[in-house]
Amino acid sequence: MMPAPTGWSVALAFVVAALLAGVTVVDHAIATELGEGGGYAGGEVGEGEGCGCSTSRHHHKASTAEDDDHTVTVSSYVSSHAEEKRSSIDPITNWVELPGGQFTLGTDKPYFPQDGEGPARTVTVAPFRVDKHTVSNDAFTRFVDATGYVTDAERFGNSFAMELFLSDATSATISKAVQNAPWWLPVEGADWRHPEGPDSDISTRGTHPVIHVSWNDAATYCAWAGGRLANEAEWEFAASGGLKERLFPWGNNPWPRGEHFMNIWQGEFPEENTGEDGWRSTAPVDAFPPNAFGLHQMVGNVWEWTAEDWTVKHRATDTTYPATSVGQQQAKLARHAKLAAAHETIPDMLKKGGSFLCKKSYCYRYRIAARSHISADSSAQNVGFRCFADAAGR
Repeated sequence: MMPAPTGWSVALAFVVAALLAGVTVVDHAIATELGEGGGYAGGEVGEGEGCGCSTSRHHHKASTAEDDDHTVTVSSYVSSHAEEKRSSIDPITNWVELPGGQFTLGTDKPYFPQDGEGPARTVTVAPFRVDKHTVSNDAFTRFVDATGYVTDAERFGNSFAMELFLSDATSATISKAVQNAPWWLPVEGADWRHPEGPDSDISTRGTHPVIHVSWNDAATYCAWAGGRLANEAEWEFAASGGLKERLFPWGNNPWPRGEHFMNIWQGEFPEENTGEDGWRSTAPVDAFPPNAFGLHQMVGNVWEWTAEDWTVKHRATDTTYPATSVGQQQAKLARHAKLAAAHETIPDMLKKGGSFLCKKSYCYRYRIAARSHISADSSAQNVGFRCFADAAGR
């Protein structure tokens, strides 16, 4: 495992990078963290924003032999573990075959126009497969046991988590926070095995979604499991459950018949989640009813990484959608590794679906058309993923 970089020269680089990004560096409760192992930059804040959803790790570390080893390792998991992939795919991935077809991507009624939710455009999606669930802790454990993979959060030594869920002992060790979202903290020792810091574990959360995984981690896992991440058109097609231009996978009513169909925040944010939907943090990957395609929790619970680089520029005349392949994702993994080795900023990637930290008054992004982004090496307590794949025989 590569240790997180330390030293005044690295810290200075973080501060310079933060100043260039317009980030303020101050103390906990009013700050954006710039610390050892990674700097953090928050996005703009407006109505319904400030949730920390687009807070990224921007690291500029010195190149070392271990960096070079990681560059090779990240791009080699699929080929070197191909046999393990074939023998493990059945218990790990529960594919649903979807026919694809023509549908409306995006919306002409965006809640956050600056996020690129619109315009609505009619596109055609090729047939594809999608996992019924987001990837669970149990499934990710099998992947790590088979490959020895080390996540970005483990390499950096930290990840983002919400202060409300931390123990007093862990909270006492933190002196920095994200400006405009002071409850969103870079926690030393937080990773997929330790969701709320080093004194937490996943021993009772095997069926919960794996979290604190970066885009790099998600793309590597999906390729190992015989799949890939989705492009945005595939993701929205799957989330829609065959319905046309609806807010949620089941329609426009967030609580049909007064029932909970997703895991989001209830109560006063960010002070208290009353857990009226049964969960205060993540829920098991199959905890809520599926949509008409048989897919669980396409919105809420955890954000889901997609294959795409972040952009907000779309045209209503866009009628075709670029294909996504394992090869393209492997090329992006290699590109990210080269950027890291050259001390350059890793690009932001698109994520969809919102999370258990979403509330309409603070982060109304648990809608199908909603979008957000963080850098490909960033991770957090509310970010997971699910795998997609080409249709069988394609």
